[in-house]
Amino acid sequence: MAETKPAKVRLTGDRYIETIGRRKTSVARVRLTKGSGTVTVGEKTLDQYFQLPRLRELVTSPFTKLQLTEFNVSAKVEGGGINAQAEAIRLGIARALVKKDESLKKKLRTLGYLTRDSRAVERKKYGLKKARRAPPWSKR
Repeated sequence: MAETKPAKVRLTGDRYIETIGRRKTSVARVRLTKGSGTVTVGEKTLDQYFQLPRLRELVTSPFTKLQLTEFNVSAKVEGGGINAQAEAIRLGIARALVKKDESLKKKLRTLGYLTRDSRAVERKKYGLKKARRAPPWSKR
């Protein structure tokens, strides 16, 4: 079982709050700044990076549930698929909001946004086709 580490936060004056979110093999570095509510992932906007509306809603759900619009998000994400990347960014945003305002922690915890989902793919074992799938058994 992987050891969980606390969220890393870097405060440079009042410029930004930086946290890390993880999901499966995806790691997202999220920076939260004061602003108008724009979200950028890498060099792309949220709409360009996540083309499915479901994933865009997943990323911005901490803001929509708390009715917050005064923060800009800049995220760099690597590894995993697009769904795991979206969930990693969501965790990073939630952690950054807690660092900004500790009173939001209870609400975000009840919504399930502060829990790191540690499920990952089980490794393949030798003699098997997948992690648990055995080849067909033959008597002769």
